[in-house]
Amino acid sequence: MSRIGKLPITIPAGTEVTIGQDEVTVKGKLGTLTTKYNPVIEIKKEGNTITLTRSSDEKTVRALHGLYRALIANMVTGVTQGFEKQLELVGVGYRANATGQLLDLSLGYSHNIVIELPKEIKVETINEKGKNPIIKLQSHDKQLLGMVCAKIRSFRRPEPYKGKGIRFVGEIVRRKAGKTASKGKK
Repeated sequence: MSRIGKLPITIPAGTEVTIGQDEVTVKGKLGTLTTKYNPVIEIKKEGNTITLTRSSDEKTVRALHGLYRALIANMVTGVTQGFEKQLELVGVGYRANATGQLLDLSLGYSHNIVIELPKEIKVETINEKGKNPIIKLQSHDKQLLGMVCAKIRSFRRPEPYKGKGIRFVGEIVRRKAGKTASKGKK
């Protein structure tokens, strides 16, 4: 049996879970999330726990078992606590400014990049003198938050020679030696 799929999900107080024919809706203090699921997985709500069982031991059904358990657990965590990711801009002259749902990035191109973020995401920029600018993103939807972070990061990926680019806070970028390091004495 799937080690992740068989774990029960605890529903915190103030969170409402509705299980329909082919979709699960989770409502909490931070918002509402809905996801569809395959009927080969049976979802039961007993008291303040949710358990998932599968109909057979086929490989695809076993994979869906763990997937839906993880998705529902992330939905419950999202509407109660929320998720946060921080991106760091490493490079001379790289800047970020947030006004409402617009994020203005200056990344060394001839023009600034302006992104309009979805309304489910809260954005904040931290610009301190002598430190790299940080973009702080918060949302109750983990999947949407990850997609937005990946989109922002795609504008200037961290490069391996100088380490410049947009990276997650705490991310370690593997550095490569330049051309001069490869030249040896004959």
